[in-house]
Amino acid sequence: MKIAVLSRNKNLYSTRRLMEAGEQRGHEMILLDHMKCVLVIEQGRPHIYFNGKEIVGVNAVIPRIGASATFYGSAVVRQFEMMKIFTAVESQALVRSRDKLRTLQILARAGLGIPKTAFASSPKDKDIDSLIDNIGGAPCVIKLLEGTQGIGVILAENQKAAKSVVEAFLKLEANMLVQEFIAEANGADLRVFVVDGQIVGAMKRQAKEGEFRSNLHRGGSSMVMQLSPEEKAAAVKAAKKLGLAIAGVDLLQSKRGPLVMEVNSSPGLEGIEGATGVDIATKIIEYVERNEFNKPGE
Repeated sequence: MKIAVLSRNKNLYSTRRLMEAGEQRGHEMILLDHMKCVLVIEQGRPHIYFNGKEIVGVNAVIPRIGASATFYGSAVVRQFEMMKIFTAVESQALVRSRDKLRTLQILARAGLGIPKTAFASSPKDKDIDSLIDNIGGAPCVIKLLEGTQGIGVILAENQKAAKSVVEAFLKLEANMLVQEFIAEANGADLRVFVVDGQIVGAMKRQAKEGEFRSNLHRGGSSMVMQLSPEEKAAAVKAAKKLGLAIAGVDLLQSKRGPLVMEVNSSPGLEGIEGATGVDIATKIIEYVERNEFNKPGE
């Protein structure tokens, strides 16, 4: 097969591993910077140009779309879908998962556990206290809707601090969520990697001392994790409800069971492969193979 990886940086670990895994399984792997693709939309013949040449002969696409490139990146994925080329992550699911508020609404409707969350467009000063109280008061976590890798996530340890942060974000006209703080998680979360409805790896991420965000980009550590049946079920269901065949599902361990914190449509491979020793890049290539080789009528 000819498989295109959509990525802006050929040196990223995840990109390199996918290219290597595909080549090892005998596929022709090409790298496309989605931000340099030109989409041509015409009746009956959608097509894409890259570096001045029309892209032809591609059998499947593996999107690695960063949060800052969601709008254009999802348009490129959608164009491939219009060309009837298999995409490992569907454009609609990509856009859906990048909207933290919509993701939580979908998960809550599906009956999955989530941290209690409040959202308001522009509450008046007198309503800010009520907004914070609605999720159980301080300490609480305040998140920018557009933040990634722990950026734009703040722990407010008391009501006064929480109110000050909310007021500051409102003045910047920033959309934010206010969430309950799960103290019993002790600065740790679980990253569960799901491919095609199956869990292929799981690790526990522990925040460094003095930090509550467990992201590896922020100095957190990781270790392989054996999941409970409830945690497995929550991760698989979360990915399914968001329509993601490839997903990194982040769970918090709480007194009331696993809580889905976030679902990532372009989860990094370095941390999970390093912690588990599992060749997840090959698992993704195998998923692409199953879908490309089993197309209806072929």
